Amino acid sequence: MSNVFIAFQANEESRPLVDAIVADNPEAKVVYSPGLVKIDAPGRLVIRRETVEEIIGRPYDLQQLQINLVTLSGNLEEDDDEFTLSWKH
Repeated sequence: MSNVFIAFQANEESRPLVDAIVADNPEAKVVYSPGLVKIDAPGRLVIRRETVEEIIGRPYDLQQLQINLVTLSGNLEEDDDEFTLSWKH
């Protein structure tokens, strides 16, 4: 199974996204580099609005994650509640 990944600028705005991804994707691996945080997951990775909101304690629009998005790999499906990367074979 191929990995999908997403990478963000390493800053305070990205921290709750990384925490939400780790909470909802137990197989995800986080790699920190200077100025960048990359999250790899086997086959599928999901970011849930509800989880981000629980972490930050306020409403969150998933479109906001694109402000700090650097790159991603995988087929993207998104709606108001989830941002999902996967490989469809």
